[in-house]
This record gives sequence, structure tokens and C-alpha cells, in this order.
Amino acid sequence: MNGRLCSIRWVGLLLALVRFVPIAGADPIRIYIVTDLEGASGVYQFAQTREPGHPLGEKAKEYLMGDIAAVVRGLRAGGATDIVVLDGHGPQAFVPHLMEPGATYITGKPRPGPLTELDGSFAGMVQLAAHAMMGTPDGVLCHTQSSRTENRYWYNGVESGELAQCAAIAGHYDIPTIMVTGDEATCREAEKFFGPECVKVAVKRGISREAAALYPFEETRQALYDGARRAVAVIGRCKPYKLSLPIQAKKEYLVFDKPSEPGRLVTKEGTIDDVLKLMSF
Repeated sequence: MNGRLCSIRWVGLLLALVRFVPIAGADPIRIYIVTDLEGASGVYQFAQTREPGHPLGEKAKEYLMGDIAAVVRGLRAGGATDIVVLDGHGPQAFVPHLMEPGATYITGKPRPGPLTELDGSFAGMVQLAAHAMMGTPDGVLCHTQSSRTENRYWYNGVESGELAQCAAIAGHYDIPTIMVTGDEATCREAEKFFGPECVKVAVKRGISREAAALYPFEETRQALYDGARRAVAVIGRCKPYKLSLPIQAKKEYLVFDKPSEPGRLVTKEGTIDDVLKLMSF
């Protein structure tokens, strides 16, 4: 009886391993992950994201690496054959010795383009540890590009945050956003722009810009793993996010003439004829 149980267990283990081995001749499934820091598990203060070398920031980077590891494992379990992870946080946030095996990691500056090495060979994009656009009442650390100058952007009359910006660039290559992680406000924003098929995983709930209801890491990492597995399966049902060209663009931001005085609001309007130039407007 014990021998039979042992045999059954070995068969079960072999079947589990087979699920993770790519089938010979099958098309590769390449996934591009763009990360930020504000939307990671356990992150809710600007002190954790703004100042390089700050103790809170160094710990927040570790939190991010744990989220990335869970997503990489989930994507691989779901059938992804090649994963590229881009450090999309301005001051950079990767911790090399905590990189999960099974992916390639891009970090450091300067580098060409906002989404380095993204091309049409990728089947889907994951926006990991993302945040809601500037002005979202319950968006933890919400901003668009710059939290200091409080930038806001409109494309063809629709106010858009970093989720839409990254997705539009991916859409140029016909790549859909298949998964978004962050707080509940970020997931709500993803639903608006990318629809119900895009997998959303909330790792916290915003109370205000620097206050949140946090969830235990054991729970968020399991949810991220499960969501990433599902995300590979929905690639065919997710549609690339595209902006009609030429893009009628508007930007509002603060200019500080003197550090001691409030900033003055500046508005810029114009036309963007190439979505790959979106971030330079």
C-alpha cells in the first residue's frame, strides 16, 4: 500500500512538472513587464519612493522584488516562455540579488525609449506595482509622471495616467495589457481603459494619497501568482489599447518660480503624430 501511494505521488509530481515544460514546436509566449514602485505591496508613503538611499525606500524595493517574483513565477506556470522586466521607477528600484530566476531584468539610465526593448515579438504586457493617475481621491501615491509638479495629461480629450501611456506605446506594437497590479483605484482605472478581460490584482486599498489599508504579503503574493497564471490564458481575449492619430494632447503642470512660493499652473497643448513620442510631449 505504501509503495502504491508513493507511485501515485511520483506520477502526480511528474504531471505537475510536465505542465511547466514548453511543448516542442509550440509558439513562444513572450511577456513584457513594466514595473513601478508606488503600487507595490506595503508601499504607501512618498518617503518610500522618492529619495534614493532612504531606509524606507530600500525596504520598499525589497517589497517590490517580492511582488515581481510572484508574478514571474505565475507567468512561467501559465506557460510564458520568455519574460523581460523593465525597471520603470524614475530613480530605479531593482535589487539584483533578489531577482527571481526565469526572467531578464532591465534597469539603469540612460536608455533608449520609455519601454526599452519592447517590440512586436511580445504577446502581452503586465503593468506591475502601478498607481492611479494624478487627482484620484483614493489613489495611493497617485500621480502622472511627476508627483512634485503634479502633471495631468489628456489625449484626444480623455484624461490619462501612466497606465494608458504605457499601454498606448504597447498598442503601437499590437501588444495588449493583460494584467495590472496596484491599489484598488489603479485596478478601477485599468478596468476603464482596458476592459474586463485584463486581469487586475489589488494589493492594497487607498484611503488617501498617503494612507492605505494594506494586505498581508502572503496574501498579496499568492494573488499576484494566481493572477499572472490567469493573465497568460487571457492574452487572446485582451485588445491592444490604441490612440487615434494624430493625438490631440494637453498637459497641465506646476512651475515653481521660487521654492518658497506656491507653483503656478501652466497648460501646454499640441499634436502628437507618433505614439512613440508620447512621453516627450
